[in-house]
Amino acid sequence: MDFVAEEGHLPPRAIQIMQKLPSWRTEPEIQALYNLLQVLNSYRNYSEPLQLLLARVMRFERFGRRRVMVKKGQRGNSFYFIYMGTVAVTEDEDGSSAFLDPHPTLLHKGDCFGELDLMSPSVRRATVVCMEETEFLVVDREDFFANKLDQEFQKDAQHRFEFFRKMDLFESWSDEKLWKLVTLGKVEKFSYGQLVLKDFIESPSIMFVCKGSCEVLRLIDLGTSPFYYKWIWQHLELIDDTSLKTHLNEPSPVERFKEFQIKSYPVQDFSTLKLKHLQKAWEPQGSSFSRRIKTSGNTLPKTLGPKIKSRHPHSLKCPMINTEYGELPEEAAVGTYIKIHTVEEGETVGLHQILLPENQRDMRPLVLVSLGAEVIRIRREKFWELIDSEVKEKLYRFQIKYPSDEDMCQKFLQENSWNIFRKDLMRLLLKPRQRPPFIPIRPKKKGIYNPKSLVLDLCSLDKETKPCYPIFMAPQKYLPPLRIVQAITAPRYKIQELLPQYKNAGVLV
Repeated sequence: MDFVAEEGHLPPRAIQIMQKLPSWRTEPEIQALYNLLQVLNSYRNYSEPLQLLLARVMRFERFGRRRVMVKKGQRGNSFYFIYMGTVAVTEDEDGSSAFLDPHPTLLHKGDCFGELDLMSPSVRRATVVCMEETEFLVVDREDFFANKLDQEFQKDAQHRFEFFRKMDLFESWSDEKLWKLVTLGKVEKFSYGQLVLKDFIESPSIMFVCKGSCEVLRLIDLGTSPFYYKWIWQHLELIDDTSLKTHLNEPSPVERFKEFQIKSYPVQDFSTLKLKHLQKAWEPQGSSFSRRIKTSGNTLPKTLGPKIKSRHPHSLKCPMINTEYGELPEEAAVGTYIKIHTVEEGETVGLHQILLPENQRDMRPLVLVSLGAEVIRIRREKFWELIDSEVKEKLYRFQIKYPSDEDMCQKFLQENSWNIFRKDLMRLLLKPRQRPPFIPIRPKKKGIYNPKSLVLDLCSLDKETKPCYPIFMAPQKYLPPLRIVQAITAPRYKIQELLPQYKNAGVLV
């Protein structure tokens, strides 16, 4: 109970340790502080030896609203980690503009400031003022040099220097100029799956990936795609009042297979099934397993089959929304995150459009997610002031063109169709697992996540009772939130009914 505290505040036991002189703190106490401070992102970004040294010398301070922590033009004697509260960075001396500015520059829990002023004799370049009651972990200049923290900081800076020196972008720079770039950057560590930037297109910083990799994701609103609109209504055509068993009595299996190929799996190539005896049987009739489907004067791609002429008289009884291309079920207006690029070690984020005029830039919001990475973040305007014409010429050749939303939507639906077909085929070919006659009832684990939360089920659009599980919503700029899905389950004929010769499980096709 020593480390229990009120919500957000530093625990009392940690405050007692920090009130001791650095030389009086024991190794268990330093290790306890080291473990506690892992919640601070800026503290966690340093190397482990430096984190232990910081835990040895930190002291605790708490200040109220409007307290000026750092004054512009004065020499810095300390640097600060914010454990609780918010501070603002301003250009005036007393910090009063922070309370008048509707959008001030703010620092929150986990941020730090003032570390560069301890390493150099320069004066403070901005004023930092508390916006509310704030708790700080402070490192003073005397303790900083007495415990040789400057040497550990220098080691971290040397690693950044070696990283920049290996980059082709800065191979012509002198060591002096490259060290200026090193002082502008700050290393940040991100775990697997952690959000790095919500939108790096509008970010004021650029990033260099020095370890690991990151993914670039794009939130696609499927309801705005004409391809998705046609795809949805093609699959909703299969919802009818006729039993699927009646399809087994149809005279021609050729027509059944063609309809299956068009409506259920429109973009799959079924030649890999190697149904050679069916191929030979259909050759006299001019049929094949090719994806070339005869259509009668429609505007759809050939792999999509004939255009939908009319809907069933028993139309879906569910809420509809009006889109640019027609009515769409309200529940079908969903979005999905699609990976469009992977940023590997040694690559940059935020530089691919820096030289393009504003009217030629791709301003679509792009999300950056870590796959376990360390990045160096530098302010864009500071980097722009430092680069020369040779670097600009290299950046001009460094252009990445991301695919359009329509192309990504088509890719998503193709992969979705393939995943559905693969699962159906595996169920057909593999024998069901033998289950014991009695299955004990196990209590369900409580949790907010349900795999069905990320699946859109088109078969249940017209059902009155909906399953009760949470759904995930993604915020959009200037638009209402959008439901997120990873897959779409569409109505389709069963393979066993379309190919009755192979309806028994365990038969190799």
